[in-house]
Amino acid sequence: MKFKSSLNLSSNHLTLLKKPADMIVTCVYVHVKPDEVNSFIDATIANHLESVREHGNLRFDLIQQADDPCRFMIYEAYESGAAAANHKTTTHYLRWRDIVKDYMAEPRQGVKYNIIEPNDRTRW
Repeated sequence: MKFKSSLNLSSNHLTLLKKPADMIVTCVYVHVKPDEVNSFIDATIANHLESVREHGNLRFDLIQQADDPCRFMIYEAYESGAAAANHKTTTHYLRWRDIVKDYMAEPRQGVKYNIIEPNDRTRW
């Protein structure tokens, strides 16, 4: 996958021209109830350990906000949209989803991003 950029100086717009990319990242933002933080971490680590074994998984990271221990982000990177969609059908994901649903202070939010760089699986 190659990316080219060009700058149109007359209109001050940067245009990215790219070949179709299917690698995808989803950042899942989670706000957990204070008394459920440790339970959420335990359940999510169990999900992480299985998710990184999935075909097409590039990364599956759990991070905790430095100034608010009740806020987390799960960074999921997959080789394709199909691999990301398959993740949501796995036993470990379905188990995690059911376990943590009552731990959340508000519904989790996932934001999808297209991967620009690194654009080759061997560089992950």
